[in-house]
Amino acid sequence: MKFFVDTADTAAIRELADLGMVDGVTTNPSLILKSGRDIVEVTKEICDMVSGPVSAEVVATEAKQMIAEGLKLATIAPNIAIKVPLTWDGLTACKALTSEGQMVNVTLCFSAAQAILAAKAGASFISPFIGRLDDIHIDGMELIEDIRTIYDNYDYETEILAASIRSVNHVVEAGRIGADIVTAPPAVIKAMAGHPLTDKGLDQFLKDWAKTGQSIG
Repeated sequence: MKFFVDTADTAAIRELADLGMVDGVTTNPSLILKSGRDIVEVTKEICDMVSGPVSAEVVATEAKQMIAEGLKLATIAPNIAIKVPLTWDGLTACKALTSEGQMVNVTLCFSAAQAILAAKAGASFISPFIGRLDDIHIDGMELIEDIRTIYDNYDYETEILAASIRSVNHVVEAGRIGADIVTAPPAVIKAMAGHPLTDKGLDQFLKDWAKTGQSIG
């Protein structure tokens, strides 16, 4: 499973990248706003940090302008994946941009039907939003499972990028089902290291070590 980091916080990306925990990065207008930085400046810095795809999102809603924005974003760095919404205009832009050799991440996917259209349009990545489905009491993992089955049935090359990850369990379940990639906030990725039995065991080891009166080094 590949890990993309869902943030525009360059310090957080650098920390995870140094540990080999970053295969790519996803950003969106909300994350750019949170960073408080210019989109081109921060996206270029992120692209220089990681060798994998860095998703940068268009803000236009009409296909022609999406294509123009996408091509402009693609000039930032060779590892840019242009992010477009799963609308009919977005699919039109996806087809045009992939035909130009660009990586495209089709985002805001909430149904298997939408995912089929994205694959047919040549999307590099499809981003189903797990957490937002859970918010309305629909099992987001069932969508991942449906897309995995359909894509495998027809050998679609579009990679499933599980998005809107809210918990460690989301990451584990996405991996179990067979999502190619998860994109998660840094806090969720770091939380994967935690377990109460690990903490309990370490505490006991340290107490026992203190009783030996020894030191290492």
